[in-house]
Amino acid sequence: MAMLRAVAAGRAQMSCSCEPDLFIDGFACCDQMTAHALAHGGYLRPAVEGATGRVDAELTEAGRAALAITVAA
Repeated sequence: MAMLRAVAAGRAQMSCSCEPDLFIDGFACCDQMTAHALAHGGYLRPAVEGATGRVDAELTEAGRAALAITVAA
């Protein structure tokens, strides 16, 4: 959830690769396995479609819904 909150706050970037790495406040996220799972699971994506390198990350509808569920609980 903390990773999704960081993305929602505009503090995250991700690499555009088959195993996208997540960076929070410019630092590599320490749990890249979870970052990969969030990206492959459709919770976050690169903000620029078709980009290469490192770009801002954004939440998908599923990511926003997951955050909304935790806020409501």
